[in-house]
Amino acid sequence: MNLYHCSIDLQNNEKAMAFAVAVEAWMNHLESNGVINSWRLCRRKLGFGAPRARDFLLEIEVEDLTQLDSAFRFTGSGDEQVERLHMTVHKMIGESDIALYRPFPDPERSERMALI
Repeated sequence: MNLYHCSIDLQNNEKAMAFAVAVEAWMNHLESNGVINSWRLCRRKLGFGAPRARDFLLEIEVEDLTQLDSAFRFTGSGDEQVERLHMTVHKMIGESDIALYRPFPDPERSERMALI
């Protein structure tokens, strides 16, 4: 399992609920097409967070890097519905930071550690 984290601030004129609806439509489309396993959208509560913390956190779970690559290829497929759903979300985003995480220690690392 890999976790694709998107830390997001909206553009100044965008509404949080409209963003949440657009993300739900886009992520559900990705999930129903099997290119992601699951997702969740979180919003910073009461403005609590580090000074550089963004307002939203979108966490997307994929099985492995092959599935993540499939999600990127699906997004760039040129399909009209895919493009519309993706662009609806993308145009609302002002700033974002992206990171890829994995559970730790992962099974592969545990096995290597056991052999040492």
